[in-house]
Amino acid sequence: MRSEQHLRMDNATFLAWTPPHAGRYELVEQHVVALNGASRAHARVVSNLVRILGAQLDDTRWMVVASDFAVDVGPATIRYPDVVVDRVEGSNNDPTASAPALIAEVVSRSSAMLDLGAKAAEHLRLPSLAAYIVLAQDEAKAWVCVRGPQGFPSVPTVVAGPNAIISVAALGLNVALRDIYAGLALR
Repeated sequence: MRSEQHLRMDNATFLAWTPPHAGRYELVEQHVVALNGASRAHARVVSNLVRILGAQLDDTRWMVVASDFAVDVGPATIRYPDVVVDRVEGSNNDPTASAPALIAEVVSRSSAMLDLGAKAAEHLRLPSLAAYIVLAQDEAKAWVCVRGPQGFPSVPTVVAGPNAIISVAALGLNVALRDIYAGLALR
């Protein structure tokens, strides 16, 4: 990602600005940041996860979306996670999630520190969030933070291998990594 330092704005201005412009951007501490394009593996993992979540969740309660739906994570930051599970409520014209319950990011080597660091910290502050999941794109591996009675763990649980399962009891989810990584030749 590269920061467009000359472009500074608040959340409302950013949400009004983004649709007509080519490319993908996020707002980070009032700075517009350009997002890099995704690899085929990244796209496959996102596509598989959206399909799996859509099949497991009640679509009268939950909406599963990929990449194009914003999450307001603070007074000066808007993120576009790879996958968001949001409550079905609010207006069809809302530009941001109303109560995201699950957020997933698919990482590359260059984005791992951000997705497991600053983005994780931002997302884990959301009161509606039940789970934050970071998925590798080149191996069957996930870093999983699931809210428990005491809140989120200080360190994510690492789930690895095709037979591993990601469970999010608050949403009634049990997702096998083999299904998330279906169709990919992994190392």
